[in-house]
Amino acid sequence: MSEHTLNVAGVTVDTRHWIGGERVASADTFVDVSPIDGSVLGEIARGTTAEASAAVAAARAAFPGWAATPRAERARILHAVADAVEKRIEDLSIVETHDNGALLRSHRRGVMPRVAHNFRFFADWLVGLGHEDFDTRGHTNHVSWDPAGPCVLITPWNAPLMLATWKMAPALAAGNTVILKPAEWSPLTASLFADIAAEAGLPAGVLNVVQGYGAEAGNALVSHPDVRRISFTGSVPTAKTIAAAAAANLVPASFELGGKSPLLVFADADLDLAVDLAVEQYDNAGQVCLAATRILVEETIAQEFTRRFTEKASALRQGDPRDETTDIGPNIHTRQLEKIDGFVQRALTAGARAVIGGRRGEGQYYAPTLLTDVAQDSEIVQEEVFGPVLTLQTFTDEDEAVRLANDTRFGLAATVATGDRGRAARVTDRLVAGTVWVNCFFVRDLQAPFGGSRHSGVGREGGTWSFDFYCDLKNTVLAPKGWRDHG
Repeated sequence: MSEHTLNVAGVTVDTRHWIGGERVASADTFVDVSPIDGSVLGEIARGTTAEASAAVAAARAAFPGWAATPRAERARILHAVADAVEKRIEDLSIVETHDNGALLRSHRRGVMPRVAHNFRFFADWLVGLGHEDFDTRGHTNHVSWDPAGPCVLITPWNAPLMLATWKMAPALAAGNTVILKPAEWSPLTASLFADIAAEAGLPAGVLNVVQGYGAEAGNALVSHPDVRRISFTGSVPTAKTIAAAAAANLVPASFELGGKSPLLVFADADLDLAVDLAVEQYDNAGQVCLAATRILVEETIAQEFTRRFTEKASALRQGDPRDETTDIGPNIHTRQLEKIDGFVQRALTAGARAVIGGRRGEGQYYAPTLLTDVAQDSEIVQEEVFGPVLTLQTFTDEDEAVRLANDTRFGLAATVATGDRGRAARVTDRLVAGTVWVNCFFVRDLQAPFGGSRHSGVGREGGTWSFDFYCDLKNTVLAPKGWRDHG
């Protein structure tokens, strides 16, 4: 092992940036800590304006060649990247579990296979992408999808590699080059992926990875005049900062932000299904932007729902995420744990009651929590906690259910449990949300639009919507006359 590599449970990970097809060190580093036990994983190269500028320059230099690469060849390379990911699923799973604390079994069975699927899906979508030509008074209109240029992608820590490739795959498929800035609390799989992609044949400079701590590298990237697209997943305050920087250069930006999503449980619902859906919101220790953290239950069934929920949630096993029998792992960082506990303790002080949980465990573990007796305008109902904390409120009819569901500044997702198809149609039509699930949760298809309303985001990605964002669409109008061949 060199001074620039880590051994993460037998997997070697480089700690330097990946710029222009080469490893680049920094003068300064930051510490990466595992949430499992608080152990130091290693010192990570800390990017500055210099590394950010070098990455943009590398992406700009590589752009003409990659943009000119025929669609079929770009798709072939992206499929090769997916093949390489599938061969390294175990390594990627091990590294990400140590780095962000999510369940190892989830990484093996779902998250890392999804990384490969992201590349395959957008490679295939690229090959079939196009609009039929259309006629205007004998003139032919032809729409083309032109690559935009270097794209800055800034990704969160809760599903680091999957969410990075959700942005990266369509950006690369469209013919753009990428500068990825992973979250400072979970940077390792992005670095490992850079090696995997290069070995699979992705040309130098097409993908660049700049690791940062604090705001310097990120600010330098989003304000760079040579960047042509910015995609960010994270907090509302950071999005506002990025939006201001993007506006200065008139750069299109896509934001997937926070959520405070509701789960509406009507009296006609399959109650066992509804309880299962509610308990599922503790997935990834509650660190899921789409999670339905506000449970709204029709008052006639609230007592029985709470009894069944308590019984099922209390059986969840919290512990080491590397253990196959663990249901809930740690929260990402001590700062995040303190934030979660602050929300809960303030709610309890204000009169909320903890049906279960309401306390910290040892290390970076927070007990799954359900709070009742909460006011609609209270902080715990209105603000995103991003931890294993749910609230429960009751309603008397559809109108009140919808009013409570929509009464936050967010609009990312909503879940509805009902046995009445007519009610499902009425309620979903009235909900403010980018995604609504009925009698299910977290069913995602990459061809569907994804994004949030209100403070939950700007723009939609997925399928053609991703290419709408990552491309400059051009319409060419061909006249029927003036051709030498008269054809």
